[in-house]
Amino acid sequence: MKRTCMMGGLMTILLTFLFAVPALALLKLPNVLTSNMVFQRDQPVAIWGSATPGQRVLVTFDAQQQTAVAGSDGAWQLQLAPMKASFVPRDLHISTNDADTVLTNILVGEVWLCGGQSNMEYPMNRRLKKYAAPGRGLDLSEAELQKGGSPHIRLLRIEKVNSLPDCTTQGWTPCADSTLAPFSAIGYYFGKALQEALDVPVGLISSNWGGSRIERWTPATAYEQSPVFAEEAKAKPVRIDNIDPGLHYNSMIAPLAPYTLRGFIWYQGESNVMFHDARYVEKTRLLLDAWRQDFNSADAPFYYVQVAPYAYTKRKDKMSHTPQTMAEFCALQTACLELPQTGQVIVTDLVDKLTDIHPSYKWEVGRRLALWALAKTYEQKDVVYSGPQATGVTVKKNKATLRFEHMGSGLTAGRHNPETNAFECVDENLTWFEVAGKDGIFHDATAVIKGDLVEVYSPEVKRPVTVRFAWNEAAMPNFFNKEGLPAVPGKWTATK
Repeated sequence: MKRTCMMGGLMTILLTFLFAVPALALLKLPNVLTSNMVFQRDQPVAIWGSATPGQRVLVTFDAQQQTAVAGSDGAWQLQLAPMKASFVPRDLHISTNDADTVLTNILVGEVWLCGGQSNMEYPMNRRLKKYAAPGRGLDLSEAELQKGGSPHIRLLRIEKVNSLPDCTTQGWTPCADSTLAPFSAIGYYFGKALQEALDVPVGLISSNWGGSRIERWTPATAYEQSPVFAEEAKAKPVRIDNIDPGLHYNSMIAPLAPYTLRGFIWYQGESNVMFHDARYVEKTRLLLDAWRQDFNSADAPFYYVQVAPYAYTKRKDKMSHTPQTMAEFCALQTACLELPQTGQVIVTDLVDKLTDIHPSYKWEVGRRLALWALAKTYEQKDVVYSGPQATGVTVKKNKATLRFEHMGSGLTAGRHNPETNAFECVDENLTWFEVAGKDGIFHDATAVIKGDLVEVYSPEVKRPVTVRFAWNEAAMPNFFNKEGLPAVPGKWTATK
């Protein structure tokens, strides 16, 4: 009897201990909130986590104190008041009655999420053989790595793991050669350009997966609620164009929300080209709406890169491709400019080999994305942020005349110096223009700059109806504005 009582007492103590330990450990933060992070300036900053249900949570940052009460499920969330940018490292204190957490070395500045597939994933150190060295000029990424990057940029790299309910990451880190080496090269150069132009700290979140289609980055519920996809999405599990949506979203985007940030940059599409995706605009709309809702920013900018010239026709895929397959997809990407707060970067001039789907000049891609942000998001004047884009075509006799926006300081033929990679204006006709008459058969055309216009004609077409430019997977045209930004590919039909 005495032994039984002793055993019962020990069991009571053991059970009490087992249930008490989780209570002491219930103050938990999501993996996106760590030391070394950057808070978004000039916006309320979301702080959230879990704690013992019913407990009061006190959050202190600099002179601010904010409180929340953990709900019945333990979840709590609050906001810090908007703050000005600061290079001064500060600590974030979070406490309850039974636990304390301190996150250190936090700055206030600009925060951007960098998403997409392998061209956004493409790291600064190009460790894998599939990433070739640039064929023109210096390897600027190698030089940047040797310097250790910018001390005013903080990095958060999300691991490629389909884990739930939280993302997998090593946490925020200051720039150093070891932390910069595996980070997105485009993301870093985008952030570096912003940091130098704005003179504020910059935080970059890299969340990408090579070979991924856009559907993977969008919640399945978005397709279920879309009039375009609702019928198709009735199947359980949901399948859109033979792929299950939301896989990467669930583990690599949703757990980051509602981290306060400024906007998104995006480089994705190659995998959708391969599947002849004709609904990419609507898919982009769904992704963007979902991300903006998750991060509580209805007007968050979304700047993206059009896929680069690549020999899709030489791939041994299940689906066959024509030389125009990629061009048709690029037209859909250009149509995404109709979505609010978007911008598109063209990279037709940054390819060394058509058989390399990963162009090497990531520093220039990042810079061009930053031009959009500086001009549109930060409203800096006199920033030329896009290459020439045709707005229409008229026909007189045997000539079609294109008019343009985004001409910068003028239209020009140009090229990159093969030794230095510097942009140079050249005096020559424009390349990769074609015209078709009412029969719809396209012929190579002569294209000549006439001030702010381009005249296009072919001896094979007496009366042009349609003009197309760079309408081929191999097109690497010589058409730019004088700031060195390449013209936007497209196809235009003359107005009567």
